[in-house]
Amino acid sequence: MGPPKKGKVVLTRKLNTFDVTNMVVGSIIGADIYIATGLSANLVGPAALVAWVLAGVMAMVIALSFSYCVTLLPRVGGPYAYVKDVSTPFAGFMVGWSLLLAEWFSLAVFPVAFAQYSTTLVPGVDAFGIVLLKAAFVIFIMVTNMVSVKAAGRANDILTIIKLSPLVMIVIGGLFFMFIHPSTVGDNMNPFFTGDALSFGNALVLVFWAYAGFELSTLPAENVDRPERTIPRSIVIGMMIVISFYLLTNLVVVGSVSQETLIGSSTPLITTAHVLFDPLASVAPLLLAIVGIGALFSIMGADESGTIGSTQLAYAMSIDGLLPHSLARKGKRSDAPYIAIIALCSSAFIVSVFGGLSSLINASVFLLAFVYLSTCLSTMGLLKKYPERGKGFKGKVTVPIAGAAFSLLLIVLTGPWEILVSLVLLSVGVPIYMFFSPKKELTVARSVFLSTEAVLARAAAQSTKFLAHPLHHLKLLVYRKKMVQPAFKVVEHER
Repeated sequence: MGPPKKGKVVLTRKLNTFDVTNMVVGSIIGADIYIATGLSANLVGPAALVAWVLAGVMAMVIALSFSYCVTLLPRVGGPYAYVKDVSTPFAGFMVGWSLLLAEWFSLAVFPVAFAQYSTTLVPGVDAFGIVLLKAAFVIFIMVTNMVSVKAAGRANDILTIIKLSPLVMIVIGGLFFMFIHPSTVGDNMNPFFTGDALSFGNALVLVFWAYAGFELSTLPAENVDRPERTIPRSIVIGMMIVISFYLLTNLVVVGSVSQETLIGSSTPLITTAHVLFDPLASVAPLLLAIVGIGALFSIMGADESGTIGSTQLAYAMSIDGLLPHSLARKGKRSDAPYIAIIALCSSAFIVSVFGGLSSLINASVFLLAFVYLSTCLSTMGLLKKYPERGKGFKGKVTVPIAGAAFSLLLIVLTGPWEILVSLVLLSVGVPIYMFFSPKKELTVARSVFLSTEAVLARAAAQSTKFLAHPLHHLKLLVYRKKMVQPAFKVVEHER
């Protein structure tokens, strides 16, 4: 191994349960809570709370199937590697293509959400103005990614405070409101279920989208201490933290706001803030501004992060010959693949103009469910192929079978129009593979997106995202007292 490069993320020791749990939380929680909360409550009322718990359990089981794969196939590559090992390179490519499409649909969700929150803060914007808002948002994300802007650690601390403070304020204020107004909470919770079985299924799909993200956070088992125990345990603990956070936030929303008001709101957290903080008179405008700005910053941060991951994957596939080579072209002053960024962001903008939040999320979940189903089925194949590596698993086939069943359920619950569009886009991958495939190993994809160094860099970033950020500082505090060195270290200079 040569000398570490500048800015390279390395491990100083193997990851423990605390480290991996931090990653799980960071890879999932983001701006999704600002988006999915209102959509689910509009469909089934307070029964959305049940959907948030059920979707969390489903995501936990599927994530556990991924943890099996990490241990059974202890090398990088994610779903692509798992499917390819038990099937064919073409099957692996289709899973990677599906994942890229799912991330692309998610990119189109955030301009819509940004416009909704912006027009709530500054009402009176017409339809053309909304399109301009989406365009400005996409251009900002595009330019930011093309110039490769990287925030310093202290700036990250400040941005995290801006993003988390509104949710903390709403949760604390909401719990206080519910404590002193129990009769109002009872009225808001009645009736508890306002939809039908189909509406609940739709809500489950929309809510599940908020739990996605773990599929890009898998680490090789060799980087984890006792992976057969640590990874599953961390997934369960991390998912319980995520479920609790989501459930508490949604409980405050449906408990504080009347169902009639909530149904008419496209920005439920700002609506909740109005109910909680308007009685505070003089400080109410400031508190509402904090909530609105926090929402906008969270949405921008989530889309920027998603754009980075998606363009990295598109760039790597392009270099390896699986996509047009022009997507790998870089600027003279920037290391960013600007053609890929422009192509992804521009197309996502077009989709955001014509697609609504529910449709875009449904399409993304359908494609993710295809990836999850393929991975869960691959888990069973890997258990048969490497029986000696799966001796430490409890339940063995039970977990991937349940994960496959949940994935199929998500596919079935997706809307028919979104299924049709997704299948058409997925089928485009067949001629792309036949025309561009170099029929060789994805060497560049491994070095740029799937290598151990790339995975570790993503893991280090995920451990400081959103809710994981305060957990990260708590972890460092505990480590200092126990004289344990942090797992991740950035090598700033060549040695």
